[in-house]
Amino acid sequence: MSPEIIYEDENVLVLNKPSGLVVHDDGKEREDKEETLCDWVMKEFPEIENVGEPMDIKGEIIKRPGIVHRLDKETSGVIILAKNQDSFNFLKNQFQERLAKKVYCAVVWGNIKNDSGVVDAPIGRNGKDFRQWSATRGARGLLREAVTEYKVISRFEEDGEKFVFLEVRPKTGRTHQIRVHMKYLNNPIVGDKLYAENRPYVLGFERVAVHARSLTIEIPEKSLSAGAEVKTFDAPYPEDFLGFITRL
Repeated sequence: MSPEIIYEDENVLVLNKPSGLVVHDDGKEREDKEETLCDWVMKEFPEIENVGEPMDIKGEIIKRPGIVHRLDKETSGVIILAKNQDSFNFLKNQFQERLAKKVYCAVVWGNIKNDSGVVDAPIGRNGKDFRQWSATRGARGLLREAVTEYKVISRFEEDGEKFVFLEVRPKTGRTHQIRVHMKYLNNPIVGDKLYAENRPYVLGFERVAVHARSLTIEIPEKSLSAGAEVKTFDAPYPEDFLGFITRL
């Protein structure tokens, strides 16, 4: 399972990550560790192995070559990496300052009342399930600001169930943010077995129905001293989304 290269120059690498590919190792011991996006990057681009910021997990150093942001394992779509440390710092700052503009597409259960809206609900750890995050009163620990904009692309019914196809723009970058905020609206994402465990797989999705459709961000010219330019990178829909769209 390998990503596709969307764009590459001397400073950045933009990939279309397939669903099912983990971005980086979590440090847990397993007999059959799966290949990660970082493994693929270090194999295909060994020169950027030490770019970025590694993680220290209980004394084990996890390399994250060029990684400035991440996508969930089951989320497909666009992800940008830096090929040198100056570019890493430049890109990282844009994510920290919320200057990078991310657009996702998602399919959710039920019906959403308004054609567009904003979810402004802080996120913390779920008090009952350590794997989950929560935007409800049951969240524990530090609650962090989380804001998600959404817009309805299409509404439809199938086999007596209602669904909504959404464009989603997260303004912050919390873990599972889109999934948590959709559950907060009582419209969990199709295929999400963590936040809607009793819902079946439907509509041709056998994974969380979220795709990172585009990323708009400034990237350096040949050198940062030469300036930067704003670019938008689009990740084509994967097969499950294309099959779903034909139903609309």
